[in-house]
Amino acid sequence: MAADAAIFVSKRLQRAVFAVLCIILAQFVLASCQAEPTPMAARVSAAHPGGF
Repeated sequence: MAADAAIFVSKRLQRAVFAVLCIILAQFVLASCQAEPTPMAARVSAAHPGGF
């Protein structure tokens, strides 16, 4: 009986953890898709036109 309850809670917890992980992954994907206004490499090359 206790083992059955533990397995049931574990399955519900797995679904909740999976949902949270999916939300976090979606946040990272959306954040990486947004374009940065001026990439760091462009700033460096603009600040040093002659090179290093």
